[in-house]
Amino acid sequence: MTETVIRAEDGAAFMINVFDVAPENQKELAEVMSECADKYIRHHTGCLSVNLLTSNDGKRLLYIAQWRSKADIKAALGDPDIQAARERAAELAKPDPHAYTVYALHHPEG
Repeated sequence: MTETVIRAEDGAAFMINVFDVAPENQKELAEVMSECADKYIRHHTGCLSVNLLTSNDGKRLLYIAQWRSKADIKAALGDPDIQAARERAAELAKPDPHAYTVYALHHPEG
C-alpha cells in the first residue's frame, strides 16, 4: 500500500510520538526516525504504515505509526534495533509517545 488509510471500524492502533526538537536537530531526527522506519519498523508483523511530519518552524516532529493491534506495537518496541533508534532520537529531542485508537472520523460532504 502506498497510502495511509484510517478507518474507524478496523480496530487499528496508533503509536503517535510528538518530539520537541531544536530546529538545528530536526533534520537529523527525521533522518534517524525515517531510517528506523524503513529498516526495521515497517517489516514488523502488524505494521500498517509509518508517517513522519516535520513542523515548518523546525521545532517538532510528529511520528505516526499505524498498527494492526496494540500487541503488535508492544512486540516491535522490544526489538533492540528499534530501541537503539529510540535512544538516539531521545538524545536529539524530547519525545512524548502515546498509543491511540480511532474515536471518530469526519469528512466533507460530496
